[in-house]
Amino acid sequence: MMTTHLLTLSGLACQREGRDLFDDLDYQVAPGDYVELTGPNGSGKSTLLRSIAGLFADYSGAIEAAPLLYVGHRPAVSPLLSPLDNCQWFLDLVGSDADPLPALARVGLAGFEEILCQQLSAGQQRRVALARLILAQRPLWLLDEPLTALDDSGQRLVCQLIEQHVETGGAVVCATHQSLGLSATRALVLGERQSSTAGVVA
Repeated sequence: MMTTHLLTLSGLACQREGRDLFDDLDYQVAPGDYVELTGPNGSGKSTLLRSIAGLFADYSGAIEAAPLLYVGHRPAVSPLLSPLDNCQWFLDLVGSDADPLPALARVGLAGFEEILCQQLSAGQQRRVALARLILAQRPLWLLDEPLTALDDSGQRLVCQLIEQHVETGGAVVCATHQSLGLSATRALVLGERQSSTAGVVA
């Protein structure tokens, strides 16, 4: 049976200030894939994720993606709302009636649900963003440096969430400078000079 891909990049190219970030990039992500997107600073990792998420349109080529959730380098939570209100806003946005409390407990925010996010640490705000992964129920996750600001327990949580997601047929593309050390990892490497084989798969 043919695998239905959750992400297909075809001839994708993007330039910044006259320099190729990636060029003629062809890549596919299937259910159960965990892809670590790596490369030096300025190689286009965040730009690629934002392009896939529909947040950056200055590229050529084609992107076909399943319903997805993007968690960027910044947590993108409102500091004037509580974790509970931030999650409820997100649920209203995606049209879900899920209960946010179990997700907040799962990410270690039990007891902090109604404290304003501006009073939380950077790591706790990152955990609010991680709760969206549980609530969204989207098959494709795009994560940009998900370990940022997290302590050891938070980093283990990220790995656990990723492992559970791919084990149940989801897929994850994760831009990172620090390998998460997960099994069954594929690598998509962006560099200073890209060719028609910009994606190196391991």
